[in-house]
Amino acid sequence: MKLTRTQIEQRVTALGPWFHNLDLGGVATAPGHFLGDYPRTKWKRFAAALPADLTGRSVLDIGCNAGFYALEMKRRGADRVLGIDFDEAYLAQARFAAEVAELDIAFEKLSVYDVAALGERFDVVLFMGVLYHLRHPLLALDLVREHVVGDLMVFQSMLRGSRAVCEAPENAAFADTEPFHEPGFPRLHFIEHRYADDPTNWWVPNRAGVEAMLRSSGFEITGHPEEEVYLCRAAAAPAGGGAVYPRRGAARRDDA
Repeated sequence: MKLTRTQIEQRVTALGPWFHNLDLGGVATAPGHFLGDYPRTKWKRFAAALPADLTGRSVLDIGCNAGFYALEMKRRGADRVLGIDFDEAYLAQARFAAEVAELDIAFEKLSVYDVAALGERFDVVLFMGVLYHLRHPLLALDLVREHVVGDLMVFQSMLRGSRAVCEAPENAAFADTEPFHEPGFPRLHFIEHRYADDPTNWWVPNRAGVEAMLRSSGFEITGHPEEEVYLCRAAAAPAGGGAVYPRRGAARRDDA
C-alpha cells in the first residue's frame, strides 16, 4: 500500500538523523545538511561519466549509507543492486527509501573487510566516501579488487592537502629525504582523535596519495570526472600478491 506524505514524514523522523538527503515522495530526509543537497550535488558533477543504461548489469554499493547511489543505479536499469553497510541504522534508512521509491534493491549488513563472503563479482562497484572511515584502508582496497570488482569501480574519497601530483621516484637512497618534502608526494594524513566531529575519520589522503593507493592495489585509473571521484578498472595484481586477510570463517590459504 502506498504511503501517504504524513506517513513518510513520520518514518523519516523516526529513522533519523539522516546523512543522505533523499527526496522520498516529496519529503527531504536531511534538508539542513551542512554540505547542502548532499550527495545529489556531488552526483550531478560525475553522473554523466557512468553508463546511462545499466540493463543486464550488477552493482555493489559498499558503505551504502541511506542508499542514494544504490537508488540511482537501479533507476538506470541495473538488474541486481546490492548495498552493504555495517550500520543497522543506515540500512534501515536505505530499505525504507527503496520501499518508498518502489525499487527492488537488496541491502545487507557486511563489513568491507568481509566482501569475499559474497562470493560474487559485480559489473559496477561503488566505493564512495568509505576509505577515510577505515582503520585499514589499503587492505580494504586490496580486498575489493581481489573479490568483488568485475569491471568498473567508482571510487571517491575526501581529500586534503596539496592537489599537486609529483612523479614519485621508483627508488631512492636512504639518505635522500627531499622527495618527502614535495607537496605532491603521496600522503595519508592520520586523524588520531576526531575530524569534523566524527571519530570514525581515520585517514585523509592527498590527491597523490589516493592515486598511488589505487595503483598499488591493482587498479588502473581510467577517469577522473570529479575532484574526488575516480573511475577504475582492475589491472595487474598488486606487488606482493594482494590481500592476505581471509574472509571470516574461511579456511586459511596454504600460503597464509
